[in-house]
Amino acid sequence: MTTEVILNNGEKVVLDGDGIVLLNKTAMDVNGAAFMQRELEYIKAKSYDVKYPELKARSLFPVSNEAGAGVTSITYRTYDQVGSAEIINAYANDLPRADVSGKETSIPVRTIGTSFGYTITELEAGQLTGRPLDVRRGAAARKAVEIAIDNVAWNGDAESGLPGLLTNPNIPVGNVPNGAGGSALWANKTPAEILADVNDIFNEIFQNTNMVEQGNTLLLPPEQWGILATTRVDAVSDMTILTFIVRNNPYIQSEADVIPVNQLTGAGTGGTDIMIAYDKSPEKLELEIPVELRFLPIQERGLEFLIPGTSNIAGLNIYYPLSLNIKEGI
Repeated sequence: MTTEVILNNGEKVVLDGDGIVLLNKTAMDVNGAAFMQRELEYIKAKSYDVKYPELKARSLFPVSNEAGAGVTSITYRTYDQVGSAEIINAYANDLPRADVSGKETSIPVRTIGTSFGYTITELEAGQLTGRPLDVRRGAAARKAVEIAIDNVAWNGDAESGLPGLLTNPNIPVGNVPNGAGGSALWANKTPAEILADVNDIFNEIFQNTNMVEQGNTLLLPPEQWGILATTRVDAVSDMTILTFIVRNNPYIQSEADVIPVNQLTGAGTGGTDIMIAYDKSPEKLELEIPVELRFLPIQERGLEFLIPGTSNIAGLNIYYPLSLNIKEGI
């Protein structure tokens, strides 16, 4: 005699007279299946509670989940106004023409995969003793996905066609000038020369776009951020270079807008350090994550129960490259 039972997750299993699951062909009874389902829900929740502050892409770039599940590519359109208007005479019949031109850019959506699992012995031991399953495996799977997302945001993925910040060919790139001592490195420059470099990276965005774009965020390697945060602006003042920038630079509003980032160390030509100024607005750039990490139903693999997880990503889309500026050699 067999009995059908619906588990908490809606899955249907078939039990024989001794309460053994037949449909899944395992030796785990319905209580064990229910135990694992409850534990999995707990593990899912705990894996999302863990924070990883060293992965900064989500905090530095606006995140969009707008595309949602099922999309294979994301297309965005950019438009420009063209044409002219002129003074004409009353009998003119050949009027100047104005119009709007546009272009489409499409990027692929790729899947990030991960998984974790538990053996039948671990499940039986946990059920017998009432000991919860190890949530660190779910957290490790979650972190692995976040690392992959962070890497794509910075470096893209050439094989998959995903764009990243440091691989975008349309962002203006230049070199900071040498200081009076003959070196471009901030470690060898005076506070005044460092201030000039910071002002220049923002002024170039403003000037090169005819005052259309204005940066509001500055990313620095940790060493150079430390120089700004700890070096006095002059010998008679207690004010640091960073504090002086916040008080006097028209683009930076607070010290929180000047951010140390590990990925900028050695990221320039020949392994030089770089800094990046940009407008932190979703109208200028977005990190496209159509589907956040989701754990799929449990799968039986031999003597193990596997929990796969997937997330979809389309890279860092930069709609207005001239709203960013990169300077090398600091």
